[in-house]
Amino acid sequence: MSSSSRKLEVASPVPADIDIANSVEPLHISEIAKDLNLNPLHYDLYGKYKAKVLLSAFDELQGQEDGYYVVVGGITPTPLGEGKSTTTVGLCQALGAYLNKKVVTCLRQPSQGPTFGIKGGAAGGGYSQVIPMDEFNLHLTGDIHAITASNNLLAAAIDTRIFHEASQSDKALFNRLCPVNKEGKRSFSDIMFRRLNKLGISKTTPEELTPEEIKKFARLDIDPDSITWRRVMDVNDRFLRKITVGQGPEEKGMTRETGFDISVASEIMAVLALTTSLGDMRERLGKMVIGNSKAGDPITADDLGVGGALTVLMKDAINPTLMQTLEGTPVLVHAGPFANIAHGNSSIVADKIALKLVGPGGFVVTEAGFGSDIGTEKFMNIKCRYSGLTPQCAIVVATVRALKMHGGGPDVVAGRPLDHAYVSENVSLVEAGCVNLAKHISNTKAYGVNVVVAVNMFSTDTEAELNAVRKFSMDAGAFDAVICSHHAHAGKGAVDLGIAVEKACQNITQPLRFLYPLEISIKDKIEAIAKSYGASGVEYSDQAEKQIEMYTQQGFSNLPICMSKTQYSFSHDASKKGAPTGFVLPIRDVRGSIGAGFIYPLVGTMSTMPGLPTRPCFYEIDIDSVTGKVRGLS
Repeated sequence: MSSSSRKLEVASPVPADIDIANSVEPLHISEIAKDLNLNPLHYDLYGKYKAKVLLSAFDELQGQEDGYYVVVGGITPTPLGEGKSTTTVGLCQALGAYLNKKVVTCLRQPSQGPTFGIKGGAAGGGYSQVIPMDEFNLHLTGDIHAITASNNLLAAAIDTRIFHEASQSDKALFNRLCPVNKEGKRSFSDIMFRRLNKLGISKTTPEELTPEEIKKFARLDIDPDSITWRRVMDVNDRFLRKITVGQGPEEKGMTRETGFDISVASEIMAVLALTTSLGDMRERLGKMVIGNSKAGDPITADDLGVGGALTVLMKDAINPTLMQTLEGTPVLVHAGPFANIAHGNSSIVADKIALKLVGPGGFVVTEAGFGSDIGTEKFMNIKCRYSGLTPQCAIVVATVRALKMHGGGPDVVAGRPLDHAYVSENVSLVEAGCVNLAKHISNTKAYGVNVVVAVNMFSTDTEAELNAVRKFSMDAGAFDAVICSHHAHAGKGAVDLGIAVEKACQNITQPLRFLYPLEISIKDKIEAIAKSYGASGVEYSDQAEKQIEMYTQQGFSNLPICMSKTQYSFSHDASKKGAPTGFVLPIRDVRGSIGAGFIYPLVGTMSTMPGLPTRPCFYEIDIDSVTGKVRGLS
């Protein structure tokens, strides 16, 4: 057992998550860092229990061999979730506190929207949590606030540029963009050379430009109807989904309909998650496309002159945050992109640093959002393409509850008591639902990794039901299938899972195989993913056809695909449980996160700004004014 890890005394029944979290005094984060052999020069303390790990840590360890790389996905979930985060944390507690392995958990940072809304926090649960739980679920080290600020700076730049171009001649616009200095001369700022190069203009001083070149350089001529960039905030606020800006008298009637997304839906969050270095982040932020000119050319953040400023706002956010589990094993929390319109995985930077810190024989365990048809698929085809990393093992988290739903059980609705079918033994219903599990196993195995099924056990599950899941998993081609009780028993309840994962990593024999090559067309890539869902074909709306043609003409057809569809079914229809086949997947629209580096087709309607329910989680959240402890977080 490592010096910082510890074994918990557990209580039954399991207390509330926040009560468990508050019952454990976290170690000073310097102790966690010391256990990882992390040089104090390579992290900055943020209070007692958090630290920012600097990118210099990776630079110092570049010669070090990587540890094992494990991704945690899941079966198609119920609206209650099946415990992927809890399993990820529980497995790492088992590896570190019980199996004496070097291990780092890599998790996404949760949005505050769900924390105060309907879902609650995302620190794991029961005796498998990241602590301090309140700090993890709230401001953390300010990364999401940095994303909010940079996103909204770009939004302000867009509307301001349209405003100024509408009221100025080409010459006046150019003169203000390149003002005369104290010596009476004009000059280009460094960022302006990016736009000049894009336009094929090789001149180095403003005086050299012809009137035609001045117009091309200074006038972006943004088509307001083409703008895809929206403002963001990290709160669920349904009344901001659709707004009108520019209603003040000084804006001279230049109103525009737009809206807000939640901050984690910003492309800047996806950029943060997929970047590999500070220089790479600068390039990605500058390449973000906000819309088109009236001539149909893509307009980027660098065209607006703001790419460098966005990077400055994000310069600290690129560093992952070091935290700890209840049992003292290290956690890197970094980035939290949406799992539908984005790829739903924590950052490449955190994974790369962690793999060096654990070294040969150590483990880095990261979670992929939603079911493995979405999260693991995007982990493999998007994240691993950009990182160059290869996982050895993929976990599929399953629950008896979800398998009963896929076998034909009644609807599971958040906030309502579970139907009797879910709390009494019904082996045949479980077996019928295992078709969903089998599809996830076969899809994940296709990438060349060993698949371990983690059956997240609930108190109402029976031995016969659990054995049925285990047998079905092995028959479907899993490397192993393990019953886990980490929610109730901490790392001790996931020791068998840890042993299975180690064996799976040691016995990998195949290279990583992607689902599609990047060189094929956008449609061919979409259809390869649709086929993996079980679709017999794809149907494109007129809008989707138009967008595919536009992105192809603009030179973006070689990007990977990030499918945006419901997480509640392999198909586009959330009511189709199990493993549906023969359906035609409808593509309503196709959009691009060009800076982040993917095209995302929309299958149905996706909300990027959640709303609050009648009784949000915030009713339970308060503070103990004597101790300062947070109460009621879930």
